[in-house]
Amino acid sequence: MSNFGDLEIFARVVSAGSMSAAGRELGLSPAVVSKRLRRLEDRLGTRLLQRTTRQIALTEAGQGYYERVVAILAGVEEAEAFVARRSATARGTLKVSAPTSFGRMHIAPHLGAFMEANSDLSINLVLSDSFVDIVGEGYDVAIRIAELADSSLVARKIAPVRRVLCASPKYLERRGTPQTLSDLEDHNCLTHLAGEAWRLEGPEGPVSIRPNGALSTNSSEVVREAVLAGIGIGLRSTWDVGPELASGELVQICTDYEGSRSIAVHAIYPTRQFLPVKVRLFIDYLADLYGGVPYWDAGLEHAAGETEPARLSVAR
Repeated sequence: MSNFGDLEIFARVVSAGSMSAAGRELGLSPAVVSKRLRRLEDRLGTRLLQRTTRQIALTEAGQGYYERVVAILAGVEEAEAFVARRSATARGTLKVSAPTSFGRMHIAPHLGAFMEANSDLSINLVLSDSFVDIVGEGYDVAIRIAELADSSLVARKIAPVRRVLCASPKYLERRGTPQTLSDLEDHNCLTHLAGEAWRLEGPEGPVSIRPNGALSTNSSEVVREAVLAGIGIGLRSTWDVGPELASGELVQICTDYEGSRSIAVHAIYPTRQFLPVKVRLFIDYLADLYGGVPYWDAGLEHAAGETEPARLSVAR
């Protein structure tokens, strides 16, 4: 049977990205870390890591072993918290991944209250529009706004997402207001991914159109600013432009059509068993904060969604 300390060292090497970094975190020399890993591999009779002078990479066996070790370590943390009567207290560091704009607008402003209520917890919030490898990069939870596909991870829907076609009044005054989806062919429609299709739902059910626009960018935030500046029409989430829609700075058009409701805000985490207290409390906090009708939809017509836990298979 594996020495439990070897499992922790192995998991720390993977999350830290190198033996030297893991050694610094654990207070061990790289030589000791390397020796313990070799001992673990000898005991298992298989190679877990491919080592080069610059980096390490998990083998196929190592990837499966790592996912199970993470679950074991999380379970031990939960068991120790229970024995120490700390089951309602979050401690340690919570590593969170979130989309850049959503994290800046709807997570960062609310961290103060959460951290004040959990004073023994530190948070490492990493904002990126790329889908991170939650297990391989050592994240406790990732916030994703997407329609999720299959994988071994677990998801909980924490807020519905409503996306609407909108433009500024000055654009509509200059170019006219589209009345039908076919009218959009004569307008400057802005997207942040080349060739991106707009998947909509309307009276006839799901429809998909490929918008054409004069502005090309890889930034959703640039599209947002361009729509506000009167450059064109965008398909924007109400979490992103809700205040501007409420104030009249932006106007919803083609109101019979909105973005696919299969897209939502989800919290993604590695395993549903032995969920660490810090992860559960953070997800519960966000779900309660956003609710079935999120605050960013206040004053707007909306279709309420559910925020109950959903055991989904999801993509990394």
